Amino acid sequence: MKNTSLTLLTALAALTATAAFAEPATYAPDPAHTAVIFEARHFGTSTLRVRFDKKSGTVTLDKAAKTGKVEMTIDTSSIDSGTPAFDKHLKSKDFFNVEAFPTATFVSDKVLFDGDKVSAVVGTLTLLGKSQTVTLKANNYNCYQNPMLKREVCGGDFETTVPRSDFGMTNLLAASPNEVRVLIQIEAVKQ
Repeated sequence: MKNTSLTLLTALAALTATAAFAEPATYAPDPAHTAVIFEARHFGTSTLRVRFDKKSGTVTLDKAAKTGKVEMTIDTSSIDSGTPAFDKHLKSKDFFNVEAFPTATFVSDKVLFDGDKVSAVVGTLTLLGKSQTVTLKANNYNCYQNPMLKREVCGGDFETTVPRSDFGMTNLLAASPNEVRVLIQIEAVKQ
């Protein structure tokens, strides 16, 4: 009886240790449920909302250790305001200069948690060849078992505000504000 109890305790301790040292999981953004949008005031009047249609990357989360990594690439030529003439202007040297800088990247190895939920992601945004540290605050975060994919999906709504001049985007600063709000909605599928 003593050996059986000892064996049971050893097995329980091994199981607990294994659970405590869970492996990090990698997630891939679901294009149908992931969007990168920016918004800015237009001459102090309306708010322009523009999205990038092409983006890719990976998210790695270790929920037990409360750590993670994010790597995202945005195809700046996929900008979509809903108006082709305006898209052409945004792609020009006046703004995103997509010919010289066809991508923007966000790389992070600092994912912050509040309990079991991601509360923010701190990383480096590189745009127009210039890099700045930004914090994407989670306004909403959740993980769920997707009934169609039969896999875990994690994601939420994240946002930050960046001064566009930090990236050398200074055209029309007198007429349009420097502060640009960046919104990222993401759902990433466990691989």
